Amino acid sequence: MSAPARTVSARSLPRTLTSQRARVGLYEGLTFYTFVAAFVVFCLAPFAWTLLTSLKGPTTIFAVPISYLPAPLDLANYRDIFSLDRFRWALLNSTIVASSATAISLVIGSLCAYAIARLNFPFKNLLLALVLGIAMFPGIAIIGPLFREFNAWGLTNNYLALILPNVTFTLPICIWTLTAFFSDLPAELEESARVDGCTRLQAFYKITVPLAAPGVFTAAILLFIQAWNEFLFARTFMSQPTRLTATVAIAQFEGADISAQYPWGQITAASIVITLPLVILVLLFQRRIISGLTAGAVKG
Repeated sequence: MSAPARTVSARSLPRTLTSQRARVGLYEGLTFYTFVAAFVVFCLAPFAWTLLTSLKGPTTIFAVPISYLPAPLDLANYRDIFSLDRFRWALLNSTIVASSATAISLVIGSLCAYAIARLNFPFKNLLLALVLGIAMFPGIAIIGPLFREFNAWGLTNNYLALILPNVTFTLPICIWTLTAFFSDLPAELEESARVDGCTRLQAFYKITVPLAAPGVFTAAILLFIQAWNEFLFARTFMSQPTRLTATVAIAQFEGADISAQYPWGQITAASIVITLPLVILVLLFQRRIISGLTAGAVKG
């Protein structure tokens, strides 16, 4: 009787190991997705709280005990901010400055990145390190000299006073991002185009740029977000109410445009309004962004 028992036990061993592995895999999967869910909730909680606060009336916001859900929904905060000429101008100014800085950085940065990726010249790595150093340079360190120069040139309260500094700090990001994409593209395609009669510049915008579209689009989104959220230069170089950007206009809600001492409802409503364009851009083009960020990550 002992031999058959050992035979049955040996046959059931693979099934036991398989079931144990399945339980371990299920446990690891649940742990991973629980961690991801907790991380997402942690990241979205401030935005959700801002959204809920923007939908509350002035009495509900300061109610004790705290009312977590707006009951009833109140859109008065959104009506208040859009009735302000300063805020409507601020949205237009932010759009102009961010779009202009992004376009200029893309044009100049793509050419610089293409040259670094394709040409061999001395001190190329040193140049890339210098570009990275400019991106890491704190803006507060140059705010004083820039203000004196722009004031002497008559550029204060001018869009150029915001576009030029934004280009300075977004251009290194564009160069670093696009250099990696252009380096991963096969140079043989450009050489074939040049054999067919294209100049190097024609091969660049007819062959290289379309192939690097995911990377260019990813860089454009990153540059636009940084220029859209910029506060320091806009707060320093702009003083006219019709020249403020959205981030500065929100900071001046208290006492300047709204009589309430702490207009949290209007501040949160304006925060949602200026965040929505960025969220919509990412949601609409998330596939291109992901493909751009992962391009060249796997080589085979």
